[in-house]
Amino acid sequence: MFDKLDFITEKYDELAQKVSDPEIINNQPVWQKLIKEMGEMEPIVKAYKEYKKAKTELADAKEILEEGDEEMRELAKMEISELEETIESQEDELRILLLPKDPNDEKNVILEVRAGTGGEEAALFGADLLRMYTRYAERNRWKTELIDINDTGMGGIKEAIMLIKGKGAYSRLKYESGAHRVQRVPETESSGRVHTSAATIAVLPEVDDVEVDLNPNDVRVDVYRASGNGGQCVNTTDSAVRLTHEPTGLVVTCQDEKSQIKNKEKAFKVLKARLYDLEMQKQQDEIAGQRKSQVGTGDRSERIRTYNFPQGRVSDHRIGMTIYKLDTFLDGDIDEIVDGLITSDQAEKMKNF
Repeated sequence: MFDKLDFITEKYDELAQKVSDPEIINNQPVWQKLIKEMGEMEPIVKAYKEYKKAKTELADAKEILEEGDEEMRELAKMEISELEETIESQEDELRILLLPKDPNDEKNVILEVRAGTGGEEAALFGADLLRMYTRYAERNRWKTELIDINDTGMGGIKEAIMLIKGKGAYSRLKYESGAHRVQRVPETESSGRVHTSAATIAVLPEVDDVEVDLNPNDVRVDVYRASGNGGQCVNTTDSAVRLTHEPTGLVVTCQDEKSQIKNKEKAFKVLKARLYDLEMQKQQDEIAGQRKSQVGTGDRSERIRTYNFPQGRVSDHRIGMTIYKLDTFLDGDIDEIVDGLITSDQAEKMKNF
């Protein structure tokens, strides 16, 4: 580990010299690339310097323990104990910083919500989840852009697709993929019985053109008149767009914008993200064997999280974490569980590090 840290530090110092070279400064594309590379290394270099400083202080304290007077030795003992704890914590932090980075972590997110089992109640829960992720994006000062929505007319949604733009959005939201289960008394239920319904979430990284080999000849583009609430212009022009990727059968629709061109652009973003996700799943299947799909069928049994309204709790079944903050969680305050998922993922990766 320390050989790798020394190498990164040397590389960082070399880059620091290069970015101050006038010739490189004048070549902005190269300069920006080097600055970005330095930015990725900086947290590791900073943490390693703090670690080495603590190690030096520990060595000094041990010298005092051997040579100082009684009062100084007592102070040194306390300092040694504190420094040893600090160093142990710093070593764990360095191991985490050296873990291979997910290349998609800094990307924007295409988030898809679909009602699963449970009829209208599942659709209402899907609307709750869409609002939750919208509020979470607002808390992080990320921008959201609704690409497509298929509502029920009763406040629920059968399906919705939203683009979330912000640095690190995928790194925080990628753990949300899967089936989410809700237990509550539906608004439509007169007898007051608790029902169980489900909605599914898929989180896809937004991808660049160079990352997806998409042949335009493989995509059938259909335009049609938008339906639902969208304003006079939306409903009276052929602005809605449906893309069908014939080799895979993937279908994407978008009717949120008044402009057909904008709807087509948004639909292609979603299609590219889904194709990229398919390719990534194939690669992971080859490496790790058969992999369960992100979303599954939306059945109640394929759950990653349960939202229990009578008890006011949220339980994530992957890490065994339960919190009793259902109202604030649904208002977008989801960091406690997200942090737990990230920590669990890091711990699993460190076993093989």
